[in-house]
Amino acid sequence: MTSNDLKRGQVILLDNSPCLVLEVSSQSPSARGGSTLIKTKYRNLLTAQVLEKAFKAGDRVDVADFEKRKGQFLYADGDNGIFMDLESYEQYELGEEMYGPVKGYLLDGTEVVLGVFEGQVVSVEPPMNVELLVVETAPAIRNATAQAQTKEATLETGLKIQVPAYLESDERVKVDTRDGRFISRA
Repeated sequence: MTSNDLKRGQVILLDNSPCLVLEVSSQSPSARGGSTLIKTKYRNLLTAQVLEKAFKAGDRVDVADFEKRKGQFLYADGDNGIFMDLESYEQYELGEEMYGPVKGYLLDGTEVVLGVFEGQVVSVEPPMNVELLVVETAPAIRNATAQAQTKEATLETGLKIQVPAYLESDERVKVDTRDGRFISRA
């Protein structure tokens, strides 16, 4: 594959590490000539670092031996999460670096997508949105002004998000897992 073929969401191999391409842009040559540059922003899936790299147009880029598999979150064990590959039924214990960013969105039994590189799970993608129960929030604000007001709510997983002022405890809400944003009542 060449740098001209790079697209957002692909997993490429850089310095023997799988890297998820987050952004791709091309920069045309200046008036003085030169070659087109393909600028990328990517996340190293082993270290979670977000980095940038520029390729010359037409440079060779290696595709990582990476596959996405259906998985399931089984349960939390301290700071670790226990996941199962739904095809092979193999179980994986993932530490804080992979489990930590997604644990606020996962209930026991939640289906996820496991990213596997050379037999090792290197990423966990929760569903795009999840339904969770509000366990604690301030009382609903009556006769609030017309402007949208929010307040903090704690969900059943321990995740804290901003919700509209009218929501109360024991209500189910939909949450966007990409940015932790309230979507709607469930």
